[in-house]
Amino acid sequence: MNGIMIVNKESGFTSHDVVAKLRGICGQRKIGHTGTLDPAATGVLPVCLGNATKLCELLTDKTKEYVTELLLGRETDTQDTTGEVLAERPVTVSEEEVRRACESFLGEYQQVPPMYSALKVNGRKLYELAREGKEVERKPRPVVIYELEILSVELPVVKMRVVCSKGTYIRTLCADIGTALGCGGTMQSLQRTAVEPFRIEMARTLGELQEMKDRGCLEEAVIPVDRVFAECPELHVTEVGDRLLANGNVLEAAHTEEKTVFEPEIRVRIYARNGKFAGIYAYDGNRCCYKPVKMFLERE
Repeated sequence: MNGIMIVNKESGFTSHDVVAKLRGICGQRKIGHTGTLDPAATGVLPVCLGNATKLCELLTDKTKEYVTELLLGRETDTQDTTGEVLAERPVTVSEEEVRRACESFLGEYQQVPPMYSALKVNGRKLYELAREGKEVERKPRPVVIYELEILSVELPVVKMRVVCSKGTYIRTLCADIGTALGCGGTMQSLQRTAVEPFRIEMARTLGELQEMKDRGCLEEAVIPVDRVFAECPELHVTEVGDRLLANGNVLEAAHTEEKTVFEPEIRVRIYARNGKFAGIYAYDGNRCCYKPVKMFLERE
């Protein structure tokens, strides 16, 4: 199978656990996930099958949406409630102060990655060093909080919806908000509700996917690769273009049925003569041709 499955990851599973279980359900080895979710976190985890594994790095870059609960008054070494408590303080802030503090993180801000993360320093993952009791300096990185909506405030718990850029740690955002309020904070729960363009409503649990396999309809859960690039214009090749496409060569506008020239660097979906999605191309204004960006051709 080639395409994307949207898994609704349950608490207790690592992203690697999900891939391992899907290999058994799908009966194939070539499977990859698109960015880790902490074991305690739940929600949307796009998993790529077959030639769609080329998408993994592209989906990792997508905008993400989360629903999280921030517990004020507590700090932990992992920045969530699974970690060791480092400090506890009384929560005396008002709801209005909480809202102002949360809103102050809208837009771009410099975020220091947590020690308990999969980022590597000198070839070692930070969480491996953290488990050895070591802490290393981490440089702050720019992240963007596009939306931050307060869903409820029942102090000391604040529930919120966050839309953010790649590389954003919601645990760290919770801790930073707690620091801004002066009482500390830690993440109490996390659900990823979207990885653009896939939403939680499209996701299925591993149990549901197993049931679909047992009923012989597992392929209904597979989303075609070209759905990821739905916003890109589509072009269809001529007979001559089809031969060039088969070898991943550049294409001139004349090699497409539409004969269309788009602005430089605009990405387009290219389809073979048989109607199958072949890959993503971008127009090169200097060479006056379309150059391959990522190929998804299935060899017959």
